[in-house]
Amino acid sequence: MRALILRSWSIASALALLLLLPVGANQAAAQADPLPSWNDAAPKTAIVEFVGRVTKDGGPDFVPPAERIAVFDNDGTLWSEQPVYFQLAFAIDRIAALAPQHPEWSDTQPFKGIIEGDLKAVAASGEHGLLEIMAATHAGLTTDKFGDIVDSWLAGAQHPKTKRLYTGMVYQPMLELLGYLRANGFKTFIVSGGGVEFMRRFAEKVYGIPPEQVIGSTGVVKFGIGADGKPALTKEAKIEFVDDGPGKPVGINRAIGRRPILAFGNSDGDQQMLEWTAAGSGARFMGLVHHTDADREWAYDRTSHVGKLDKALDEATAKNWTVVDMKTDWNAVFPPKP
Repeated sequence: MRALILRSWSIASALALLLLLPVGANQAAAQADPLPSWNDAAPKTAIVEFVGRVTKDGGPDFVPPAERIAVFDNDGTLWSEQPVYFQLAFAIDRIAALAPQHPEWSDTQPFKGIIEGDLKAVAASGEHGLLEIMAATHAGLTTDKFGDIVDSWLAGAQHPKTKRLYTGMVYQPMLELLGYLRANGFKTFIVSGGGVEFMRRFAEKVYGIPPEQVIGSTGVVKFGIGADGKPALTKEAKIEFVDDGPGKPVGINRAIGRRPILAFGNSDGDQQMLEWTAAGSGARFMGLVHHTDADREWAYDRTSHVGKLDKALDEATAKNWTVVDMKTDWNAVFPPKP
């Protein structure tokens, strides 16, 4: 009898303790929300449902782990891109240092705009203008030296509006999404119009995406023996491949060899990547980040010189792709400041 009473008291005590705990604590004990910076709205629901379908062993939409390929644009999708692409901000600093050696730049766009401080003219040059700047300012550097310069710049350069380091301008909800996908057997890739050697310097530390899973625009590099007698790769002032617009599916095919089942972008430059993803068989997820939050970030779309979102937005609406409204679908934009 005594044992029975003690057992009954123990059960009752345990139940009482559970009732005293906050509801959120009970839920956390059951399963922590993997996407806490996403509001409980249609995009979050669509993501969770898609992942559940493709990872359910024996289900009609099951996808083997080896085929769970997810691709993400970088600028405007994983981190901010205003008022200019961040790699362009890096290149602007390089031009300031190199301008005395290049008097011809004073009459040639986009270099003229940079020297005169006309960021609108620079931004209007778009990804192709950025690639011209990259080629001109990076030429003659070995890949190792270039990497050191990028590392040094990223360690100290701050965004002019937020005063954060540029690597602090990443989107917290997208960091959560990358982790959630990897926890469910996905392999995550960056597919961006930016320079691949620039992005590879921070992608693993910031996004958890290793260098070999970063696809971007490339310049010509040449193998040679340096003055120290060691082999080196030297960057030349020539563009090899532009990984933007229709170049993105080409880059994916070349570097991955599998069609993605999930793709996320934010601009018309990502439209063909999303179309390529959508054209495959089985379950597919196509997403766009729509910049609608002028208070926490920026609000722009159809007329923007940077990250223009026009035709892709129309196609997303027509085909029922997932469009993330930054203002209403995210309860946080950037990670907390350290």
